[in-house]
Amino acid sequence: PSPPLWPIKTTLPSPVANKNHPTLPYDLQFLLVGGDLLKVRSSSWKKTRFYKLQEDCQTMWHESKKTFKFKQTFSIKDISAVRAGRQSEGLRKNTEEPVEGRCFSIIFKGRRKNLDLMASSEEEAKQWVTSLEKIMSNMENLNSQQKTEHWIFNCLRKADKNSDNKLSLKELKDFLHQINIEVDDQYAEKLFQECDQSKCGHLAGDEIEHFYSLLTHRQEIDTIYGEYAKTMGFMSAENLLEFLIKEQREEATLADAHRLINKYELDDKAKEKQLMTQDGFLMYLHMPEGLVLNPTHKAVHQDMSQPLNHYFISSSHNTYLMEDQLKGPSSTEAYARALIKGCRCVELDCWDGSDGEPVIYHGYTLTSKILFKDTIKAIKEYAFKTSDYPVILSLENHCSVEQQRVMAQHMSSILGSALLTSPLGDQMPTGFPSPEELKERFLVKGKRLTKLEACFGPEETAGDDGSLTEEEEDDKEEEEEEKKKEGKKLKLAKELSDMVIYCKSVHFNGFQDAKDNLGFYEMSSFKERKAMALAEESANSYIHHNVDKLSRIYPAGTRTDSSNYNPVPLWNAGCQIVSLNFQTSCNDMDVNQGRFLTNGKTGYVLKPAYMRDLGSEFDPITLTAGPWLQHKTLHLMIISAQQLPKVNQKKTSIVDALVKVEIHGVPADTADKETPYIGNNGFNPMWNENFKFDVYVPELALVRFVVEDHDSVTDNDFVGQFTVPFTSLQMGYRHVPLLNKEGDPLPSAGLFVHIMIMDA
Repeated sequence: PSPPLWPIKTTLPSPVANKNHPTLPYDLQFLLVGGDLLKVRSSSWKKTRFYKLQEDCQTMWHESKKTFKFKQTFSIKDISAVRAGRQSEGLRKNTEEPVEGRCFSIIFKGRRKNLDLMASSEEEAKQWVTSLEKIMSNMENLNSQQKTEHWIFNCLRKADKNSDNKLSLKELKDFLHQINIEVDDQYAEKLFQECDQSKCGHLAGDEIEHFYSLLTHRQEIDTIYGEYAKTMGFMSAENLLEFLIKEQREEATLADAHRLINKYELDDKAKEKQLMTQDGFLMYLHMPEGLVLNPTHKAVHQDMSQPLNHYFISSSHNTYLMEDQLKGPSSTEAYARALIKGCRCVELDCWDGSDGEPVIYHGYTLTSKILFKDTIKAIKEYAFKTSDYPVILSLENHCSVEQQRVMAQHMSSILGSALLTSPLGDQMPTGFPSPEELKERFLVKGKRLTKLEACFGPEETAGDDGSLTEEEEDDKEEEEEEKKKEGKKLKLAKELSDMVIYCKSVHFNGFQDAKDNLGFYEMSSFKERKAMALAEESANSYIHHNVDKLSRIYPAGTRTDSSNYNPVPLWNAGCQIVSLNFQTSCNDMDVNQGRFLTNGKTGYVLKPAYMRDLGSEFDPITLTAGPWLQHKTLHLMIISAQQLPKVNQKKTSIVDALVKVEIHGVPADTADKETPYIGNNGFNPMWNENFKFDVYVPELALVRFVVEDHDSVTDNDFVGQFTVPFTSLQMGYRHVPLLNKEGDPLPSAGLFVHIMIMDA
């Protein structure tokens, strides 16, 4: 039999993968057989562990030397990346260079620590890396229906306690608990008897498949499909086109309908007759064309030739931190994770280190230190994995002149020609280059000793000795404290100063002063409190300021727990670099992920035209008439949810699901509504709940779908969410994929909704 994952079938998967089966690819056979690997935790803690892939083809187990029993280690779906060699901090620190080829690291999603491993030979290490990457790729490429089947199959497998490939009534009840359904004994017995056609007291083979069909049957799909299946009980291309135009509000053609049938119909005979069965229709609704996010917005679809400051830029604060701001670990891994998530502005807090090597950490705290040069290497490695567009290195410079020179030397030698060290063109620019012109380039943000004009003529000092970092300057109390601690002002090394081109840090002395006295390339950083006040009291002036300057916002120093602030009011004021603590999972990071979900996840989103015009009268607070005012009415029906994960893993715990819908945007648009909760059903709850929202400035609005587990005593528990720009919504019947609190997809879980947007 084919294994359930390699490749998975589109019907109920086979029971197990047989590692000795002759048709299995070698990569899979290798993982199923398993082998010894040296697990590395420190220079003194290196222990041999036997790792192998379980027959479900998605769980890695290792053998405990104490009990000689296997126990689960991790799921394949929890892996973010597999990295060959000594790329992790742990392997670089705890192993020697000669074993480079035998080492590899497994990087996990979320906050879980890396798993650093060493094989007995370079060939074996390569095989582990290749095999793991192959199975990750196969799992990633499963469609939604296959993920559902795979998940249900594994729950069936767990419920089959005696591994006889049969389900007793007790095992069926256990299975229903596992998939998040609470049913009374009477209903469970009725379902069991309906499927137990052999009347032998257990379900096997076709009976389990019949049970699966009953379980996954969706009444709402029956209703929608039945409305348009007008050709011998099926949908013809003409019927499908009618559905696409009437319900999905798409400008579709008959050719589009034929394309969908050829792409998603599962039954070959139906496909030959250009008919779509209900299974094919459901498959289409789970694919990109049927999801809530407009598939044309997933790729780069905006003009990338505008000046750099005309874009919102995905930005991270204290990027080096994995946890809190006081005692948590610093790590180059934090840079890799942020960059892979599409972050385009990272922060480097630089201090003098021992042996003449600058280090990065949160000064005057117990956070751990990492070498500046290792950080630059990590940034170079991961900067352009997700996005080709420029990365800004925001330097918080506390180093002596000597170690600043070392910083400049490291950036120059490691980043090479990708580091921008002079303005583009052969004459003094009057504005920013575009992201397109700066593809795969690094820009340094920091203090500069001279005006940019010095690049094209005699050097003149600009009266700026780079004495303090901008974050210190922005808060007088902190400035005094830093002066006491450091005893003297810091000077700026010319070698480092000359690397600052388009992002020169200066103190903010008011909008008029900036307009009269600052060049386009001179930018200020604002603490969140000050920025929020300006965004509320002087929003239009802030918007004008950001038409030809860059602004960076950063969290208050009091956020020692690495919590975040709401970025939306700052985007509404045109601020480009709104820096958040990427390591912290929260509503604000969800909204940030939603803002940068589109345009190819490049980390750059073009601001609306009225935020790129110096004559704009747009004010998000007062909201006077203008081109920004495009009043829309959003009609939204929350129909159902599918395969919601358990929040509490206790056997008796079942989700009491409810859905919240939030609108984030200008104050007039900000709203939220929620459904009632459905008790004891996380598998297929149904609401059919209608909501209506007024949206006045759609280009700045985001829609966040949140699923929670209702609790009448304490706060509701988070289950999953998905945030999408209002202008990227697709109308009609749509599935909404759900993400976990770390922003990673929840396999199989989703909402089914109907969306209609009308001019008010």
